[in-house]
Amino acid sequence: MNRSLQRNWIAIALGVALLAVPLLALGLYVLDKHRWAEQRLAEVEPRYARLAGLANSGDALDKADAAARARIEAYAYPAAQDLTQAGNDAQQRARSIFTQAGLQVVSSQVLPAKDEKMFDRIPLAVRLSGELAQLQQALVALSQQTPAILIDAVVIQSFGDVRAESVQLLSGQFNLSVLRAKQ
Repeated sequence: MNRSLQRNWIAIALGVALLAVPLLALGLYVLDKHRWAEQRLAEVEPRYARLAGLANSGDALDKADAAARARIEAYAYPAAQDLTQAGNDAQQRARSIFTQAGLQVVSSQVLPAKDEKMFDRIPLAVRLSGELAQLQQALVALSQQTPAILIDAVVIQSFGDVRAESVQLLSGQFNLSVLRAKQ
């Protein structure tokens, strides 16, 4: 009986071993998946934290976006306005500023628009003549315009005799531009 008991114990041990091998393999598989999931969580956690931070600061971002849009509207013509209309409006505003300052506008021209990243740049060329004080007054008025009229280049020349008792006359060309938003 000793041998028979020994065989039974061996058979039971082999049966338990056969059952333990798949359980051990399953345990190793689960452990491997657990490590993989922890690694993926470690990779995703910074992204999730950034997204959670953005979600929590949504109101502040909305306010900043509205402020940025307001600044763009003060600086550039809206995208809804036609390029030709924007150019003509800027030309009329520039002519008005120079004539109100007492300068004589000899000619003004709207040039073809140039493509920039988020804007269309509409160049203007204005030739004028007048006195230095009038020119200074016009420059102050130009700096206060909305949408902004940008000064790209200025060429000023004096003409006539330079005398201390008389006001010096100037002639010049202003290369101006305005921006129109694309979106």
